[in-house]
Amino acid sequence: MPQADIALRGLYEISKVLTAPSELEITLANVVNILPSFLQMRHGAIVVLDAEGEPEIAATAGNTHAPQSGTRRVIPQAITDQIVATGTPLFIPDVRKSQLFQADLQTSSSSGTIPIAFIGIPLKADHKILGTLSIDRAGDGATDFRDDEDTYFLTMVANLVGRTIRLHRILSTDRQRSVHEQWRPEKSPNEGRTYDPARHADVKIDGIIGESPALKQVLETVSVVAGTNSTVLLRGESGTGKEFFAQAIHKLSRRRKKSFVKLNCAALSESVLESELFGHEKGAFTGAISQRAGRFELANEGTLLLDEIGEISPAFQAKLLRVLQEGELERVGGTKTLQVDVRLICATNKDLETAVIKGEFRADLYYRINVVPIILPPLRERPGDIPRLANAFLNQFNKENDRALAFAPSALDLISQCYFPGNVRELENCVQRTATLARSRTVTPSDFACKKSQCLSWLLWKRADHSKGGNFIDDLARVNAVPGLRLPTSRIGASAGKISPLTAGDPNDPACPPRLTERDRLIDAMDKAGWVQARAARVLGLTPRQIGYALRRHGIEVKKF
Repeated sequence: MPQADIALRGLYEISKVLTAPSELEITLANVVNILPSFLQMRHGAIVVLDAEGEPEIAATAGNTHAPQSGTRRVIPQAITDQIVATGTPLFIPDVRKSQLFQADLQTSSSSGTIPIAFIGIPLKADHKILGTLSIDRAGDGATDFRDDEDTYFLTMVANLVGRTIRLHRILSTDRQRSVHEQWRPEKSPNEGRTYDPARHADVKIDGIIGESPALKQVLETVSVVAGTNSTVLLRGESGTGKEFFAQAIHKLSRRRKKSFVKLNCAALSESVLESELFGHEKGAFTGAISQRAGRFELANEGTLLLDEIGEISPAFQAKLLRVLQEGELERVGGTKTLQVDVRLICATNKDLETAVIKGEFRADLYYRINVVPIILPPLRERPGDIPRLANAFLNQFNKENDRALAFAPSALDLISQCYFPGNVRELENCVQRTATLARSRTVTPSDFACKKSQCLSWLLWKRADHSKGGNFIDDLARVNAVPGLRLPTSRIGASAGKISPLTAGDPNDPACPPRLTERDRLIDAMDKAGWVQARAARVLGLTPRQIGYALRRHGIEVKKF
C-alpha cells in the first residue's frame, strides 16, 4: 500500500479512537497502541502536562517498565522541556549521541550498540502546549525510516490529540459547574440565608494567578469578607491588581448576579466626578441634554469600586460621606432623594493615615471606608508566582498575535530575580515588549531589555530622587510579610551610588536590588521548614515536585533528622 494511503488510513483509525466515548486516559492509551500499525517504532508515549508543566497523564506502548514502578519518567525531563520550550518537533537520529538523553542512558541497563532514533511532537490546542507525543525505534543502518514523512504524520496526529485533550477539559469543567448549579436550588430556605464562602472557593477569577503564600492569604481574606456587605479598602502599590481583587469580592458575594461598576476618581475633576457618581438631571449644566443615572444608581444592589479614593478633594469627600452614611443621594440639579443599596469597595496606593494627619483627607470618611483593609502583596513578595504570570501573559500575547512563543527555562530564571517596582503591570509590559522583539520562537535571556541596559525600571528610577522614609502601608506590608521569604533590604529608588549598566540582580541597580540566589533562597526555605519539602514548597509558592527537582538540580542534599 502506498505510504500516503497508509497515513490517511492511520488518521482515520486514530480519529475514530479519539471520538469514541471513553475516559481521556483510556483514549490516549488506545491511540499510542494503534500507532505501531502505521509506523515502524519500538516505544511510543503521550504525556499530558498540567497547568504547572508537570506530567498529569502518561500513556505508553512498547515500554518494558511500568510507569508506576519507580521515579523514572516515560521520556527524559530534558526532552519534554526542549519540546515544550520550542513548540516544534524534535528529531534525534541517534539518542546515544544526544546530550538530552545522557542522564537517561546512564541509568538504563539496555543502552546497547544499536542506534535508536527519536521523534517528539508537541501537543497543541489554541496556541497552548498541552503535552508531547513521541516515538523511538531501532535502526540497522539499511532501513529508510522516512523521518520527514513520519514527522509530518505524527504532527497531524498530535494536532488531533491536542484538540481532544482540550475538549475533555472543557467538558470536565462544564460538568463540575453543572453539578454546582443543580445542587444550589436543593438547599432549604433557612440554609440559603447563611452565606458560605467555601462554596465559591473554586471560582476562577480572571487576572489572579499564583500559588504563593502571600497571595493565598489575601484570597482567603477575600473569600471571608465577600460573604458580608462590609466596605473593603484595597491597599497596595500600583500594579498589584486591586481591580481584579475587587471583582473577586463581587463574584464571590451574594451580589454577584447584579452589576459591578467601577470609577477612577483620580481621572476626573470634582464637578465631573459628582455628575458621574450621583448622576444629573436634564439641563443641570451646559451639555446636560438628558437625564443620566450616576454610578451609585447603576450599582444599586450590586458593587461599586472607587479606585484612587485618596485623590478626591476635601469638598467632595463631605458629599460622598453623606451617601455612605445615609444610603441616599440627589442627582446634580435635582431635588428628589434616591435610595441606593451598594456594596462599596475602595482602592488606593496613597498613605491615607498621613493625609488624615495633614488634613487632606477627612477622618470620618477614613473610618467609613477603612472597615476591612486588605493589603495586596507586591510582586517581590511573590517570587514563585513570577514564572506563572509571565507564562500567562505570553500565552495571551500568542493568542492575540497568532504566535507560538515560549520561554526558555533560563529566561524564567532571569525575570524571577528582578525586583519589578511596577509589580504585575510592569511584568506584563516586560513580557509583551520582549515577545514583540523576540527573534525566534524561544524567548531567551538575551531577548530581555535588562540584558541590553534598556530596562524601563532602571531608566525610570535612576532619575528619581525618593526619600528613605516609610509610611503606613510599608509598615503593614512588613507585618504581613510571609515568613521564610527574605526581601530586598533597599527601597525602590534609594541611593545606591553610581548606577552601572543594568544586569539582572545588579547590586547597584535600584530597580533590582540585591537578593539571594535561587540556591540560597532554596536552602533558606528548607532550613525554616525543618527540611520538609512540602513545607518549603508552601513558603516559596511552589509544588513539592518542583522543590525536589530544584534540590537535585542544585545538588543540595536533604538533611535528615
